[in-house]
Amino acid sequence: MSETTPGFDTLAIHAGAKPDPTTGARTTPIYQTTAFVFDDVDHAAALFGLQAFGNIYTRITNPTTAVLEERVAALEGGTAALALASGHSAQLVALHALMTPGCNVVASKRMYGGTINQFSHSFKSFGWDVKWAEDLDAASFAAQIDENTRAVFIESLANPGGIVMDMDGISAVAKEAGVPLIVDNTMATPYLCQPIKHGADIVLHSLTKFMGGHGNSMGGAIVDAGTFDWAASGNYPMLTEPRPEYNGMVLHETFGNIAFAICCRVLGLRDLGPAISPQNSFLLLTGIETLALRMQKHCDNALQTAEFLSTHSAVSWVSYSGLTNDPFHQAQQKYCPKGAGAVFTFGLKGGYEAGIELVKNLELFSHLANIGDTRSLVIHPASTTHRQLTDEQKTAAGAGPDVVRLSIGIENVEDIIGDLKQALEKV
Repeated sequence: MSETTPGFDTLAIHAGAKPDPTTGARTTPIYQTTAFVFDDVDHAAALFGLQAFGNIYTRITNPTTAVLEERVAALEGGTAALALASGHSAQLVALHALMTPGCNVVASKRMYGGTINQFSHSFKSFGWDVKWAEDLDAASFAAQIDENTRAVFIESLANPGGIVMDMDGISAVAKEAGVPLIVDNTMATPYLCQPIKHGADIVLHSLTKFMGGHGNSMGGAIVDAGTFDWAASGNYPMLTEPRPEYNGMVLHETFGNIAFAICCRVLGLRDLGPAISPQNSFLLLTGIETLALRMQKHCDNALQTAEFLSTHSAVSWVSYSGLTNDPFHQAQQKYCPKGAGAVFTFGLKGGYEAGIELVKNLELFSHLANIGDTRSLVIHPASTTHRQLTDEQKTAAGAGPDVVRLSIGIENVEDIIGDLKQALEKV
């Protein structure tokens, strides 16, 4: 390729990948192996001591997965990435590198219900706390930060409502407090939004969703922006204190702007173990090749569907930032100018029972707990994904009793709207 920086679509196909040197295979092979042979004793010692990069064991590194990591990092504009078994494991490993017992993360209430549950309950077993920002504005996050805060956590497009967060404002708050901003970019993907350009220090993904895009493989990713000064505060000992398991090596001194990604790999993934399979890495790589094409179709279909629903007599409201009258439309134009994504919510005048009845009568839409598929998907969050939350938490998360969440696929939009129309007539 030329010396100019390749475009997004080119990176989605070529970043990290070269023809296989042994066979000439053009598609990245699936290296379905648990371990790798060392050149000699010195080579093995260098790998285990972090003096050389290479493959030891597929739980830690794998050539198929390495291509996936380089590609995701390139698309997000990061310095390095780490692929894991799921989006939830990406959150676990990322926070594991930052938190110690008694520390907290300040997070938005407008997030995926599974994340709220993970933060509110599962992480307490580690002695980690969460402080919820009361509103969406930067001041609400600033008000929650204290001396024990180690990160600020938001979603770029909030699940389930597709609300666009003020990344620039929240990033400024995090920087003032000396803590990294973590942005879950699952719903937007780097095609629609690149959070690092808006001050994110760490970007997370559930690759299971739009990045893979076909509902056939699980995966997660951590992207290191390489922008945060880990030594400034002394609050991140895993990165700034000598590591006894690596002969006193200080990771941020040794690895510079990829230190966080290395820390997550050799101190998190190595010991916690949520490794992605090479097979899933292969499937996700294949999906990413068509990311730009799919995301644009998703967005175009979603906008037309939201416009249809906004005029239907059975619908009380539609939350989709692509609509010109949506309160987050201006933010969408700033942060996601190519489109507002494929996932949005709307409210039915009949409330909880109407939501369940609609789901029962849809035919083209698949009723399941996922987003980001080529197929159109539907769920009633209050009775499913957000069921474990209190009524107050459901409403705060944008998953009240009347809410229906759609993930619009890439079918013909006339068929998508037609299915919704016939189902709404039966509610």
